Amino acid sequence: MPKDGHIKLLPLHVANKIAAGEVVERPASVVKELVENAIDARAKRIDITITAGGRKLIGVRDDGCGMERDDALLCLERQATSKISDVEDIERIDTLGFRGEAIPSIASVSRMLIKTRRPQDDAGIQLTVTGGTLQEVRDIGTPSGTDIEVRDLFFNVPVRRKFLRAYQTEQAHIRSVLTLHALAHPDVGFTLSADGRELYNLPPGATLKERAVELFGRDFVADLRVIDYQAGAIHVYGYASLPTQTRNDRSEQYVFVNRRPATAPVIAYALREAYPPMDTKEKPILLLFIDLPPECVDVNVHPTKREVRFTHPADVREAIILAVSRAIGRERPSIPAGGAASPLPAVPPPNSGFRGVATVSPVPPDENPFAGKLPTPQRPMELPDPPLKPAPVVETPLQPEPFDYPRPDPLDAVPQPPAATLEGEGIPLFASPAPCEGAPWKWSRVIGQVADRFVLAETDSGYVTLDPVAARERILYEKLMAGLRKGEVLSQQLLFPESVRLAPADSVRLRKHLDALRAMGFEIEDFGDDHFKVEALPAVAEEAGISCRELLANIAQDFELGGVRRGAEKWREEIIARSICHTSSLRTMKLRDEDAQKLIDALAAAEMPYTSPRGKPTMIFTSYRELDRKFGR
Repeated sequence: MPKDGHIKLLPLHVANKIAAGEVVERPASVVKELVENAIDARAKRIDITITAGGRKLIGVRDDGCGMERDDALLCLERQATSKISDVEDIERIDTLGFRGEAIPSIASVSRMLIKTRRPQDDAGIQLTVTGGTLQEVRDIGTPSGTDIEVRDLFFNVPVRRKFLRAYQTEQAHIRSVLTLHALAHPDVGFTLSADGRELYNLPPGATLKERAVELFGRDFVADLRVIDYQAGAIHVYGYASLPTQTRNDRSEQYVFVNRRPATAPVIAYALREAYPPMDTKEKPILLLFIDLPPECVDVNVHPTKREVRFTHPADVREAIILAVSRAIGRERPSIPAGGAASPLPAVPPPNSGFRGVATVSPVPPDENPFAGKLPTPQRPMELPDPPLKPAPVVETPLQPEPFDYPRPDPLDAVPQPPAATLEGEGIPLFASPAPCEGAPWKWSRVIGQVADRFVLAETDSGYVTLDPVAARERILYEKLMAGLRKGEVLSQQLLFPESVRLAPADSVRLRKHLDALRAMGFEIEDFGDDHFKVEALPAVAEEAGISCRELLANIAQDFELGGVRRGAEKWREEIIARSICHTSSLRTMKLRDEDAQKLIDALAAAEMPYTSPRGKPTMIFTSYRELDRKFGR
C-alpha cells in the first residue's frame, strides 16, 4: 500500500481492532475482562463455559445487578463505563474495571451475544453484535444478571487467530485466570465447564483457606504459615511458605493489591528482604494480600493493569517485610507507626475494612480478625484459627561469582601434601589424593567452612572455595545420567502412593513427558483433572525427602524454560535430572569436615567438576601465584 506521508483518521473498524489488541491477547483475556465485570456487578455466582479452548465459545453468566436497555446499548461504545464519572475518581479506583474498553474491544473481534436484566425489571434485553457492528436488539425473558457469549474469537483477524496455541494450552491459561479471581474472591462461587465437562465447582461464601484447598489441595496449604500484620491503614495477610518450600519460578506466588491480581517492584524487593538469601531460581510460595485505601494506590500505570504504584512505597515495603518475616519465624525489629518518611494515615477511612492498628501483637484465637465471611470486597479474608506457629528458618546458599576454570599450573605446585596428623593431637586430617587423572588437583585437604555455606580446601596448586549445593548437584546429575545410559536408574517405592495435584499449566506440561519421567525412576500415572498418582520416586529424590508435588512442579517449570532441544537424544531426561538434582541439593545441611572431603573427592572425579548442570560454578579457585602477587612477593 503506498504511503503519501499525510496524517489521516483511522476508520472506526480499524481503530477498534487495534484497541482490541491491547485488551484481548487470547481467550483467557476475554474471560478475565468478563469475570472482572461480573465481580464489579456484585455477582455472587459466576459460571464460565468454554469450547475448543475458548476459540469457538466463551460464555460468562453472572447473577449481578444487570443492565437496563440504554446501559446495555451504551456498553458497546468505547470508553463508556459506570465505574468512574470524573477525573477525581481515577485517584481512588476501587473496582477491577474502569476504562470502558473491554466489551467493545471483545465485540470487535468476535460474534457476541449479550443477555441482561436487572432484578427490578420485568423483561431483559438481548444484543447481537458481529465484528463490532450491532445486528439486532430485542426484549427477552432472562434471569436477572448478565449472560455474555463470545463466539469465533478473532474470526475477522486471521493473523491473530493463527497465533493461538493448542486447545489444552489456551484452556490452561483460562484456568489460571479463574484461579486468580477465585482466590481473590472466595465469597463468590465459580464454575468452569470445558467442552461439556465440569472442571471447577467452587461454592460461594468460602474462606481463603477453604478456597485454597479447593483449588490446590490440602497438601499445598498444610505447610504454609499464616500472615497477619496491620500497620496503620495497611493490612498484609495471607499465607507464606518456609524457605525450604520453594518453586523454580513465581507461578505459585499469588499477590493481590486490594484484591486485584497485581504486583509492583517494591513488593518483589520486600519479599527478597523478608526471606533469607536463596538460590536465584528459588521462589517461595505465597498467597499475599495487601489492602490499603484506594487513594493510596495507582492501578492505572500499566496497559493491562498488571502493575500498580503506591503513594507511600516505603510504608508498604516495610509492612510486607515485617508481615512475611514474622510469619516464617524470621523476626525483624518493628518500625514505629509514623516512622517512615511518608506515613499512611493511622486511622483508615470509613468502611475500608481495616482495623486501624498501628502496632503488631499476637492475635488470640478468640479475637481472630479473619472470623466470618466476606460481606464486602474490602474486607480481609478468613485464615485458620488459631494461627500456625512459625517454624525455624533454614538458610539456603548464596551463589558464588563466576570464575575462570582452573587447571593445575606446575609453577604453582606445592611438592607434598600436608602432614597426616594435627600436631599434638594425633587426629587425622581430612586430606586425600585426587581420585582420577585429569582432576583439577593432585590432592586436597579441607580447611573448614565459611558462613556455614562454603567449604575452603587447600590443594597442591592453590585453595578452592567450594559451593556444596552446586557441587552436590553436579555429582548427583552425573550419577543419574550414568545410570540412565546403563539402564540402571534406581527407584524407591513410596510407603503409600501419593496423589499430587498440580496447577493447570504445570499439569499440561508434565502430561507430555510421562514416559521420560518413568525412564528417570518415577512410577507415575495421570488421573486427569490435574491429578497424578505417584508410587515411586528416583532414589536420589526419595533420600533427600523431597515432596512429590514440589518436585513435579519444578520439573514441569523446567520443561517450560528448557524448550525442545531436538538435537539432543535425551533432552527430556536431562531436564528431569537437572531438576531432581537441583531440588535435592537444596536439602543439604552444614557439612562435617569428613563429609566435605568426600564431596570434594567426588567432585574431582566428575566429568565436568567446574559447573553445576545449570551452568553455575561449583568452585572459585585461587592459585598460590595469585596470592604471592597480592601480597607483593
